[in-house]
Amino acid sequence: MKGKARLLLAAIIIPLGLIIAAVPENTTKQYKLTPEQMLEEVNGGTQFIHPDEVANMLIQKDPTLQLIDVRSADEYEKFSLPNSINIPLVDILNPQWSDYINQDLKLNVFYSNGTNDANQAWMITRQLGYQNNYVLQGGVNYWAETIMNPEAPAEGSPNEEIIKYNLRKGAGMALGGEAVNAAPATVSKSAKPPITKRKKKKAVQGGC
Repeated sequence: MKGKARLLLAAIIIPLGLIIAAVPENTTKQYKLTPEQMLEEVNGGTQFIHPDEVANMLIQKDPTLQLIDVRSADEYEKFSLPNSINIPLVDILNPQWSDYINQDLKLNVFYSNGTNDANQAWMITRQLGYQNNYVLQGGVNYWAETIMNPEAPAEGSPNEEIIKYNLRKGAGMALGGEAVNAAPATVSKSAKPPITKRKKKKAVQGGC
């Protein structure tokens, strides 16, 4: 058990050290959290925001949402989420972005293709004591899978799954996704309303 904890801690600290080493010395700030505290927060997974929540905020035009693309400028130009800004991971500590990242007015959501790079951006800013920074679960890969082109539930699926699919399909339509061509799934009128239970966090999707 201790061995696994050490490996996870190393997986956090090593990439973080490489990023910090690439940043000019005068932009490096004193860390607020110890590696052990950071490991505890990473294990908790509270930094992740599901694509469903982000899609809903976009549709509602929530002014508190700020999407931050931490991929390269080239990747950002090819595709980006609506109304996002580009702060590449290597520039995350550049003083010109401090007012965007270190603030308490907006909910910042870092995203990358998968989760790794966005999670590193979160770890750096969290260690510096910055608030209101989160990570899009699964990145743009998972976003495309769940929001822009959701898979229709199988016939006879529970109403809860059908409702979730229809909501995602509607969100995809509103945000210009392929779901515009999909037919809505039918909810059984005779079935009882599903009981809403607190969901466990899903495993983080792969990618960078």
